[in-house]
Amino acid sequence: MPNPWDKIVGTKEYNKNYERLIKFARQKGYVFNKKISRVKKVIGLMTMNYLEYGKYYCPCKQSEPPDLEKDVLCPCPTLDQEVKKDGHCFCELFFQKEKGVNKKAQETKRKEVK
Repeated sequence: MPNPWDKIVGTKEYNKNYERLIKFARQKGYVFNKKISRVKKVIGLMTMNYLEYGKYYCPCKQSEPPDLEKDVLCPCPTLDQEVKKDGHCFCELFFQKEKGVNKKAQETKRKEVK
């Protein structure tokens, strides 16, 4: 059974969100999770939120049903503290950059996620 976000991965909207988040990660010195399936899930669900609600609500901290007044947007306000404390954000999308990460390997992963 396919996941609900599978139909979003690779779309124009997904790619726009992906580029927005990868730019943010670079600016902050973060990298995406090495588990490509996790990256696709989080970005896919977040893109679905954008298409439905017009904002990039964090799918991991989202209430059910969504509370558009209280739910947080990604990147969330506590992201830096979470990465500093745990090495990654609550969603496990953004991680601290590992020492000696191979840039070519990161680019290969990037192409696989899109």
